[in-house]
Amino acid sequence: MSVIVAQSLHIFGLRSRVANNVCYFDEQIIIYPSGNSCVKYHLEQKWQKFIQGSEKSQGMLALAMSPNRRYLAISEIVQEKPTITIYELSSVPCKKRKVLSVFDFPVQEFVSLAFSPDSKYLVAQTGPPESNLAYWMWEKQRMMAIVKADIQNNPVYQVSFNPQDNTQVCITGNGIFKLFRYTEGTLKQTNFQRGEPQNYLSHVWLTEDRVMVGTDTGKLFLFESGDLRWETSIECKEPPSEVEKDELAHESESLIEFPTASSPDLSSEMLCEAVGQQQASFPQISAIAAYSKGFACSAGPGVVLLFEKTEEKEGYRENREIRIPQDQRSSDPNQSDKQDVMCMCFSPSEETLLISTSKNQLYIFTMSSTEIIKGEPAHFEYLNFPLHSAAITGLDICIRKPLVATCSLDRSVRIWNYETNTLDLYKEYQEEAYAVSLHPTGLYVLVGFSDKLRLMNLLIDDIRTFKDFTVRGCRECTFSNGGHLFAAVNGNVIHIYSTTSFENVNNLKGHNGKVRSVIWSADDNKLISCGTDGAVYEWSLLTGKRESECVLKSCSYSGVAISPDAKIIFAVGSDQTLKEISDSSILREVPTFDVTYTAIVVSHSGRMVFTGTSMGTIRSMKYPLPVHKEFNEYQAHAGPVTKMSITCDDQFLLTVSEDGCLLIWKVYDKEGRGLKREKEVGYAEEVLITKTDMEEKTQVMLELKTRVEELKMENEYQLRLKDMNYNEKMKELTEKFIQEMESLKTKNQVLKAEKEKQELQYQEQLSELMEKQSREVQDLESGNNQKLLLEYEKYQELQVKSQRMQEEYEKQLHDMEETKNQALEELTEYYEAKLHEKTTLLEEAQDDARQQLREFEETKKQIEEDEDREIQEIKIKYERRLREERESNLRLKGETGIMRKKEKRIYDLKKKNQELEKFKFVLDYKIKELKKQIEPRENDIKAMKEQIQEMEGELERFHKQNMQLELNITELRQKLKATDREMHKEQQKERDMEALVKRFKTDLHNCVGFIQEPKKLKEGIRELYDKYVQQADMVEIVGVDTDLQQEYTRQREHLERNLATLKKKVVKESEIHRADNVRIMQENVSLIKEINELRRELKVTRTQVHDLQSALGLNRKNKKQGIPDTVPSRDLLPSPSVLRLNVEEETERIIEMQRLEIKRLRDQIQGQEHVLALRPLSGGRLPMLEIERSHGTQPQ
Repeated sequence: MSVIVAQSLHIFGLRSRVANNVCYFDEQIIIYPSGNSCVKYHLEQKWQKFIQGSEKSQGMLALAMSPNRRYLAISEIVQEKPTITIYELSSVPCKKRKVLSVFDFPVQEFVSLAFSPDSKYLVAQTGPPESNLAYWMWEKQRMMAIVKADIQNNPVYQVSFNPQDNTQVCITGNGIFKLFRYTEGTLKQTNFQRGEPQNYLSHVWLTEDRVMVGTDTGKLFLFESGDLRWETSIECKEPPSEVEKDELAHESESLIEFPTASSPDLSSEMLCEAVGQQQASFPQISAIAAYSKGFACSAGPGVVLLFEKTEEKEGYRENREIRIPQDQRSSDPNQSDKQDVMCMCFSPSEETLLISTSKNQLYIFTMSSTEIIKGEPAHFEYLNFPLHSAAITGLDICIRKPLVATCSLDRSVRIWNYETNTLDLYKEYQEEAYAVSLHPTGLYVLVGFSDKLRLMNLLIDDIRTFKDFTVRGCRECTFSNGGHLFAAVNGNVIHIYSTTSFENVNNLKGHNGKVRSVIWSADDNKLISCGTDGAVYEWSLLTGKRESECVLKSCSYSGVAISPDAKIIFAVGSDQTLKEISDSSILREVPTFDVTYTAIVVSHSGRMVFTGTSMGTIRSMKYPLPVHKEFNEYQAHAGPVTKMSITCDDQFLLTVSEDGCLLIWKVYDKEGRGLKREKEVGYAEEVLITKTDMEEKTQVMLELKTRVEELKMENEYQLRLKDMNYNEKMKELTEKFIQEMESLKTKNQVLKAEKEKQELQYQEQLSELMEKQSREVQDLESGNNQKLLLEYEKYQELQVKSQRMQEEYEKQLHDMEETKNQALEELTEYYEAKLHEKTTLLEEAQDDARQQLREFEETKKQIEEDEDREIQEIKIKYERRLREERESNLRLKGETGIMRKKEKRIYDLKKKNQELEKFKFVLDYKIKELKKQIEPRENDIKAMKEQIQEMEGELERFHKQNMQLELNITELRQKLKATDREMHKEQQKERDMEALVKRFKTDLHNCVGFIQEPKKLKEGIRELYDKYVQQADMVEIVGVDTDLQQEYTRQREHLERNLATLKKKVVKESEIHRADNVRIMQENVSLIKEINELRRELKVTRTQVHDLQSALGLNRKNKKQGIPDTVPSRDLLPSPSVLRLNVEEETERIIEMQRLEIKRLRDQIQGQEHVLALRPLSGGRLPMLEIERSHGTQPQ
């Protein structure tokens, strides 16, 4: 790869033909396409960051910003294949997240893109003839659905998502307004167009169910859920005052260059265009954008209207008109604002409105200004400065200033500053500008127009013509490096002029074709030229003759460059090679690898070569030129590069193209260091100004100074007057305040006297209160002392009593301790004997358990064999039933037309399914009982359950589909019957009219036979009149029929709207019923869980009862045997025997209560099972009842 690196720094231009070509990234950053890239531009800090386009891209078609502002989707053509690239904007630099380039459907280009509200889905609309609408889950590159949006090859302009719904999409086009909804893997149209189709140019979602649509005839339609709710028409509005325009035009005559009467550009084409604009009385609504108060829409060239929602339910009213201002530097200010608005968008906070126009311009408007003086006309402002709107044909730089001059087919000349990235000067003319050249001082510019060559001064605020040269159609001109000469091309002749004397110093003739490029050597002694005739000539300016030549007729040259030492010439042309020429011979030919070079430039150091291609890319390479593919290629422009230039310090590379963009590059070496050259002198800051302008400005300054002095005198006089008035007022206020102060002093004295009087009263009251308080304190102290003596006596008595009780408790505690130790020894002996007995019983039980285990294994084996056989039979039975159900479902699919007769069959099938459900429930119970023994078979049973559930869902879905189809068929039949009746009526009317016309023709033919007999002719005509004209009542009947037909149509539309409303209500009620069913099912689940808890409690209780019964039986046995050794003596333990009798009675009572409770719970369970059996099946599943294995056994 080459060690020379070029980095894109700034670009001037916009691509207006990209759909949705301007959008906000945040409040201060916007994104728009320019060249072959997208630009992130900061409105305050003025920096640009580039989102590079794909390699070998042939141009962008559409943009889409995701609602969360994280992703940007770009539709473009890459190597003649449509591609959608999604960039992640949050990363720095922006990275490609996904690339969609392989499609399962035919597509030539994607004309519009849109992200879903959650940014997970992407919808794209292709252009005709396919007109497919594709719906992706773009992160997984999965196609969700595709549908053909139009079958008549009409253009589709825009596609968008519902801002609240991922599944609803809207598209508009010529005769197309369609709403699609994504359901069950397909996009289905949900609206039906009524009335005459319109050319719908744009649309926007106002709410989740309202869409505002604009047409090419100035009509706005508001659709709600696909039905028309409101409409209005917009008329073309002229600017506020034509008188103001005339005054402005008169004032700006000094800045506008008008052509002569013989100018060829004042053609009939412009007149036809003006007449066409006058005839277009209906504005095209090409862009709409919504905001919180309403929406904004374009209303013809240069006009945007703001609409706000009215207090009415569905209406909107026009609130404000905003216009694109006239450009007084334009050759025709009256036409400068006639630009179609291509796209518009509001900032996230809705503080600004940004628009792009058909002339590649960006305008901005501050919404807060709409609140200021609503009567005044509002105007847009340039986002920064006006840009080129057509192909740039000329480019040049100077030495003494950081200026760049460009000219374009938009008839303008613009002077840019590549250090500050601003536009210093621009002016439009009546003729197209083909070539431009800046004088090395940066004070003059040479421009080649179609009629003449003009040398102009660059003044401080204007570009003013200084000298005209009769060089017609000059497509190439350039100043010498010293600035004392300039060359201008006229066809195949190169004219050399002196910059100081303006004399034609020399004419260089020799080319047989048009000269395409000329360049001066560093010392200005040589001039190199190339042309379409395949010739590259080296001219000597001293002799005016050719010094060397190289002719290759098979190649049409487009650009030429020369090395700093003037020994090597570089030429590029149509043969896709870069030629290195020296001494009339081609030293080397470097291939371009299947592209055509259109421009070339060599750095002043001689170490760098830059070329521009017909694909819009820029290549950088090191000199000497590489033989192999050793260069860096950069995506730059969306059209062929027309001109290239490099600054004198080799810091910046400038390129222009047919796409109307100027791109500034920063040049580095591979390690990132700038290729700097020593610069002895800084840039000049001088500007030109004419003596007349200076005198005018001086005169204006003098007038302003005089005015300032007059204003000062007037202000001083006014100040003196105000001082006098203020002094008088101050005197009045002083007197008034003195009077008030006297009155206040009097009041103050009165208040002081009252205060002293009140103080005496308060002192007397205070002394009385103090005496009273002291008496009360003494009484309380004496009473409290007596109470304390009584309480102390009680305390002494309680203390003695407490000591006595403590001694008694200690004695009792000692007795109880001895009793406990003795009882503990007896119980230990008793339980050791009992433990020995239990150990013996345990050994016997273990022997019995081993015997039972062997028996259980044998039983288990037999049960498994029986269950395997039973499960196989059940499986065969279910498979047979499944086949029968599938066959019946297939029959149901084919019998949609007679669905009413099959409802009973479906009901029976539901009953069977319920029975199957009950049977399955019983099987689940059995399978749960035997789960541990037949665990390997459990998976098969689960599969059978899932199959049954799928059968139920499929059957329910078939029933719903059949019902919907039946409703659709009924509705279509009714419409068909109504249409047939209307058709028969119309046919009958047509037959009646044909018979009437036939009779009239016959009678008229008979009357014509009396053409020679006036009397008979008159009588015949009268009879015809009486016979046919008197049948006006028939016409009235026809009129009545027409009224009836209109009334019928109106009623029918009303009923259709009612039907749609009822359908919505049915859907809502079904959702409510579904919620009720879910609630009931949840209640059932909770009840079943409660039943399971009760059963577990019952099981625990049974276990406890069994233990108690075992203990009771053992006690009875011990009583009968009467063991005196193991039972403690009666006198030592008198209470336990009584307690055991109470335990037995209580145990019997508990057992009886548990039996009653078990009976009640069983009755309750049977009732719940009966209710569940009668309830219809739902989509969900209830949990299984936990049925104990001892369900069938009664408690012992």
